[in-house]
Amino acid sequence: MAAPPLLTLQNVALTFGGTPLIEQAELAISPGERTCLVGRNGSGKSTLMKIAAGLVEPDKGVRFIQPGTTIRYLAQEPDFSGFATTLDFVEHGLTHGDNAYRARYLLESLGLDGTENPRSLSGGEGRRVALAQALAPEPDILLLDEPTNHLDLPAIEWLEAELKSVRGALVLISHDRRFLSALSKTTIWLDRGITRRIEQGFSTFEAWRDAFFEEEERDRHKLDRKIADEEHWLRYGVTARRKRNVRRLGNLHALRKERRDDRRPVGTATMTSTEADSSGALVIEAKNAAKAYGTRVIVDDLSIRVMRGDRLGIVGANGAGKTTLINLLTGQAPPDTGSVTLGTNLKMMLLDQARAVLEPSMTVTEVLTGGSGDSVIVGGVSRHVIGYLKDFLFAPEQARTPVSVLSGGERNRLLIARALAQPANLLVLDEPTNDLDLETLDLLQEMLADYSGTLILVSHDRDFLDRVVGSVLVSEGEGQWVEYAGGYTDMVTQRGQGVEARKSAAASPRPDGKAKPGRLASTSAPPAPKTKMGFKDQHELKTLPERIAKLQAGIAKIRTVLADPQLYSRDPALFQKASATLAAAETELSAAEDRWLELEMLREG
Repeated sequence: MAAPPLLTLQNVALTFGGTPLIEQAELAISPGERTCLVGRNGSGKSTLMKIAAGLVEPDKGVRFIQPGTTIRYLAQEPDFSGFATTLDFVEHGLTHGDNAYRARYLLESLGLDGTENPRSLSGGEGRRVALAQALAPEPDILLLDEPTNHLDLPAIEWLEAELKSVRGALVLISHDRRFLSALSKTTIWLDRGITRRIEQGFSTFEAWRDAFFEEEERDRHKLDRKIADEEHWLRYGVTARRKRNVRRLGNLHALRKERRDDRRPVGTATMTSTEADSSGALVIEAKNAAKAYGTRVIVDDLSIRVMRGDRLGIVGANGAGKTTLINLLTGQAPPDTGSVTLGTNLKMMLLDQARAVLEPSMTVTEVLTGGSGDSVIVGGVSRHVIGYLKDFLFAPEQARTPVSVLSGGERNRLLIARALAQPANLLVLDEPTNDLDLETLDLLQEMLADYSGTLILVSHDRDFLDRVVGSVLVSEGEGQWVEYAGGYTDMVTQRGQGVEARKSAAASPRPDGKAKPGRLASTSAPPAPKTKMGFKDQHELKTLPERIAKLQAGIAKIRTVLADPQLYSRDPALFQKASATLAAAETELSAAEDRWLELEMLREG
């Protein structure tokens, strides 16, 4: 018999400013459950998480927690006031019976020593300290709201491994697809104030959501047809018994009310870029370029060419010098030695991570128009600023809203809107995915796929890198940067490890005696590759193309099954089974392709 839920929300509703934010939300968290909470920006995910944590009181509904259950909540903005050191803040979350050593272990694993002043932390350091406080007590339920925000790739991968070893239940909100797919077993979708649940992880969610929207659109079309039929009867029908006619007229009014009250999905952003005339074939060329600040070498002997149409990703740990590297490559900072040459007819647009161009006192309209008029030029065409803002999911009344009151996701959407309105043939995007919901990420990816100019992208989002870039420039430490063909996953296959190496777990055991994921450590050289192929490698290389072809054929068949728009309503179990099979097949195909690439490189070497 399954254990009863530790935490239950039933029929929860909450209204802000007269507008219903959550209308009918249900949530049940069982021991050890792995759940992701997904939904559009502004749908109320964080609010629902706060209701679950007991920090916000709903207007109606029931919150029940089993006696003795412990909950820890990771807020997006932790409050460090009143704490002298980071260790004080983390230990404040411990209770009687908790392992006091675990607080220090987590801080050290995250690259901190516990003596830091919380008031002088960077955004990434603050997020690490808040994570340590949430994880330290080993609670029964962990509620994590955007835990990967401001974290670099080594920290994200460490956190992913640490959470896999957690015994308690997890509820996650994140825009990081790979993070959600790796950790979730159940998905709760908050859509237009209502929660829907699927007993599968995030990897199958998007296919399920799309099928739901298609079925909903068919139902809406049927309702429209029924209303049209009833209106035709009202105008031209033969008068019969009055009571029957009155009842039918009442039914028509009810249908019209149902249609009026029908809440469509939140609109989707429409992204188009304003492209300038083509640049020259050579966009950037660095020859033996070096840059240092004092004794710290940021770039050492870098030689690279960026050609027109290239899509270059830049990855590295926080502090590796990614921003300095961008400034060097784009001519904003001169090299100490060597040379950096920019191509001809370059028109560059830089989207900076710090959002420095957004002054808090400026209105949304002023950011786009520069403070003059109500029009913005997009692709050579003048558009009213309100119409352009609608493309990026801003309501008309937000046009005069100060930047200071916008959410993180809204600020990022505004920056992207501003960047895409300016003519450019070189886009330099520094962490563009921060605070964006999954649907907006999809649209940004599609826009970049259609962009004919050159792209330089800095990101910690592994999935986004895989989908967008054609090569990855990686920090190897000590100012060394190496370019790898393909996306982030291809880089890991070629390099033999992620962005940063891990120290041996044996050197510093976990306080509970288990093997730990490893401490964030300095980058070490990748393992030396094999220099000779064995018989098994040769046989595998020979048979892999046939295996890849079979996997591709199988995936095509499954997609044909899922393409049936009536499958979900007719046979939900078959739909879920097909979705899970598709996800597994795609993972197997990706691994086979990576292995083929690895063996080909070994053969050519």
